[in-house]
Amino acid sequence: MSATPPPSSTPSFPTSLGTSDLTSMSLMGHDVTEELMGNVSFGELAYWLITLERPTKQQSRLFEAVLLGLADHGFTPTAIATRVTFLSAPDSIQGALAAGLLGGGSRFLGVTEDTGRFLGDVLAGLDRLPEDEAGWDEVALGAVRAQREKGAFVPGLGHPVHKDGDPRTPRLVQIAHEEGLYGAHLALFEAIGRTHEQVLGKRLPLNGAGVSGAALADLGIPQELLRGTVLLARCAGLLGHIAEEIRSPGVAAEIYRTVDRNAVYVDPAAQA
Repeated sequence: MSATPPPSSTPSFPTSLGTSDLTSMSLMGHDVTEELMGNVSFGELAYWLITLERPTKQQSRLFEAVLLGLADHGFTPTAIATRVTFLSAPDSIQGALAAGLLGGGSRFLGVTEDTGRFLGDVLAGLDRLPEDEAGWDEVALGAVRAQREKGAFVPGLGHPVHKDGDPRTPRLVQIAHEEGLYGAHLALFEAIGRTHEQVLGKRLPLNGAGVSGAALADLGIPQELLRGTVLLARCAGLLGHIAEEIRSPGVAAEIYRTVDRNAVYVDPAAQA
């Protein structure tokens, strides 16, 4: 006699994000077509999806300002990777976008995460937050000295182009002040900008990627999602590079031809 099969059960997969049925779609418990479309900006939605908290107008303004400042910065390696990948495989726009996004690392784009984590670690080690600029400067000096003793870079310092000052940095700080969102991460970051020369012996600009990490951290974006937020912004810029290649092809092909036609063979023994 065969055993009685166990009663069937339907698996459950909990989510606080998107669900749908035959006639409707919802995001975070709100009807997509009736409540969200036409009423919520994409930046506002992105913040909402990341934090599960609908941003205030003030939070939206700072968050979207960060996204705008990170969307594109010219012919960076990520943009070049996207363009030449599209040149090689124009039938795979997803591959071209992915190629650029995969280049988000410690030198480009990833600096936002590195800075946010660095600032967060320093703040986590404080018994209490400083009450004035002098107090923040003291904390910043200690943090920079500790990095130098370890032989490590201070993330968020320096820029290959904006050597006299990244224009995004004061603007994001200004917006944070205007919207009442200037917090501990930005305060520490600015203090590092004021004091690092005393330790490093040279003055470096506070870059836009770094200030973005500080601003996003003050907005409550988790450290683990800082780089993902940057990639969200950069995806728009990379799509723009692909669109430009479609409208006016040539840059990617010229990059390829320049490198290929000027490649010079070197005997490996000569490089030993």
